[in-house]
Amino acid sequence: MFTKSITLFRLFGFEVKIDLTWLFLGLLVAWTLARGVFPALYPGLDSLTYWLMGAAGVVVLLFSIVFHELAHSLVARHFGFPIKGITLFIFGGVAEMDEEPPTAKSEFLMAAAGPLSSLVLAAILLGVDRLSVAAHWPVTVEGVTAYLAYINFILAVFNLVPAFPLDGGRILRAALWGWWGDFRRATRIASNIGSGFGFVLVVLGVLAFISGNIIGGLWWALIGLFLRAAAGMSYQQLLVIEMLKGAPVRRFMKTPVVTVPPSITLQQLVEEYIYKYHYKMFPVEDGGRLMGLVDTEQVKAVAREEWDRRQVRDVMSARAADNTVPPEMDAVKAWKLMRGKGRSRLMVADGDRLLGIVSLRDLMEFLSLKLDLEHKA
Repeated sequence: MFTKSITLFRLFGFEVKIDLTWLFLGLLVAWTLARGVFPALYPGLDSLTYWLMGAAGVVVLLFSIVFHELAHSLVARHFGFPIKGITLFIFGGVAEMDEEPPTAKSEFLMAAAGPLSSLVLAAILLGVDRLSVAAHWPVTVEGVTAYLAYINFILAVFNLVPAFPLDGGRILRAALWGWWGDFRRATRIASNIGSGFGFVLVVLGVLAFISGNIIGGLWWALIGLFLRAAAGMSYQQLLVIEMLKGAPVRRFMKTPVVTVPPSITLQQLVEEYIYKYHYKMFPVEDGGRLMGLVDTEQVKAVAREEWDRRQVRDVMSARAADNTVPPEMDAVKAWKLMRGKGRSRLMVADGDRLLGIVSLRDLMEFLSLKLDLEHKA
């Protein structure tokens, strides 16, 4: 979902990060406010003032999104539910979760906290706006607070649409989960509704684009595509977790493993191993003892003319918790580790003894076969 993120600060123990895609959103909002909204509502001001109002609007919008996601995170913490942090990205913000909520009640309260916090913030900003009018504060203050009160109200209403993964969709899933007692069924229904809502937004975006509202049309279409993808991904992730949970990595690891000695050159590694076996990562063993791994990224970091002079030991990574797992680890944890670290293969070891390799492809093939058999059954 995200590209490169930058940590802004920590708040109540949560790391708040901003994805580089959010910068595009910030620039778009500032431009819209400075060139369109504020000049139309408050004519007669100079261009610099409009841009300063637009910049202030972006800063308060960032605060509003963090406030919304922080509400989710604090309620999640209350129920002992782990939240990795808060990330702002092009479509708003998200509280990063590694696991699904433990109960329907916790899901309901965590989801409802976001829109409720936005409504509270909208009321506060509206109060500041009314105060600024009564106290004859500068029109710049009135403009920014009035606009952001409106935006927070819209943010709350939009998130209450019962379309997963929006907050309203999560509230719907919690209600169906509590009613049926079937988490997978509730997720499937909420995700289907979310996918359908995303399709509606895409259609509306296309119609708006055709009618001349180019920026608005593109924006609605992009949000719709994102919602469709996120809804489908959420349900697929649930299926993966349900089917892998409780199964040890040992069940999925492959043996024997092609290993490389640390003393060969990178040229030998490329010619005799990478081009021959078509793997991007190889465990490095020395006398039956697991030393670490070497991959194509490490090879590419070395100038081509030095491949015949540099050895594997010069570029290899030592075995560590992010590339080596024990055979009894839950396969779900291994899957999440691969996704989180961007790895397609993990070494399975007992101490310094290599036992096998578990790959993302093997896990996905197992899931495909299991889904196919269960569907036909």
